[in-house]
Amino acid sequence: MATNLILSGGVAHDFPATSEVLADLLSEVGIQSEITEDIAGALGAGPDVQLITVNALRCCMDGGWSAEEGGSSFELPPDARAGLLRHLDRGGGVLAMHAAAICFDDWDRWRQMLGASWAWGVSHHPPLGPAEVKVHGGHPIVEGLGDFELIDEVYSDLDVLPDVVPLASALGQPLVWARTAGRGRLVYDALGHDSRSYESPAHRTLVKGAARWLTRAG
Repeated sequence: MATNLILSGGVAHDFPATSEVLADLLSEVGIQSEITEDIAGALGAGPDVQLITVNALRCCMDGGWSAEEGGSSFELPPDARAGLLRHLDRGGGVLAMHAAAICFDDWDRWRQMLGASWAWGVSHHPPLGPAEVKVHGGHPIVEGLGDFELIDEVYSDLDVLPDVVPLASALGQPLVWARTAGRGRLVYDALGHDSRSYESPAHRTLVKGAARWLTRAG
């Protein structure tokens, strides 16, 4: 059975709930998950897993959230950066969900690997609600998957690198794509604000397809 480390936690999202949903969902494709909010410690320890899932919002620019709201500045330490790079260098996969584009903003290498980042004052999203997702073919992750609708946020005007090829989009915004990083693989899925996103059978299928591709199981 493949193993997965879910890096969780942060503000403005119910990360405990969505991380549990992701763990249950990935178990359907034979992936066993451990959830932690100690992102720096877990990465610094050099996790021996096939997959790392970033389902968190941990960054230096915290958007002005107060301490009472859980806001705090977070910098990814050098040993944690090295741990993530070693994971990719040995062929591991990274599944980056939703707010992962806001994470680790003190480390430009993360943006280069992910393919995009949140640009404060530019990036935004419409209110949480129904979104129509258009699926673009040509990749095993979305093979056989048609357009679908779900309840979610559509991240808009991210700072997206020009070589990103979207596998899914909404409102003209790229939402899902796959990349390689060294010998490793990375998928960014901008969906997944809360548990309602995973009530969509099509989104569940997409995430499972991403996990299989990332762990080289399909």
